[in-house]
Amino acid sequence: MNYWKISTFVLTGCLAVGALYETTKPASAGEQPKMVAALASLGVAKTNLQTATTDKGGFRVKALQNVNDAIENVKKGIEYDNTHQSADEKKK
Repeated sequence: MNYWKISTFVLTGCLAVGALYETTKPASAGEQPKMVAALASLGVAKTNLQTATTDKGGFRVKALQNVNDAIENVKKGIEYDNTHQSADEKKK
């Protein structure tokens, strides 16, 4: 049994859980399951990019920047939805 592989998977899992917690904590997401799922997926992607080997010709760093931007945009979308009423909500 290769303990390095097992410890790497465990560490990646712990980092993913930590990233998931950090990315979903600041934004309130009442009834926004798709946005919460997007944040979770982006958190896992961020963790995987952070733990990947660095020899990627700069593309790993660029991808990490794009994921960070996407996380911020999803959070802003959640915040916007929480503070603005849709046309359907105004009719009620």
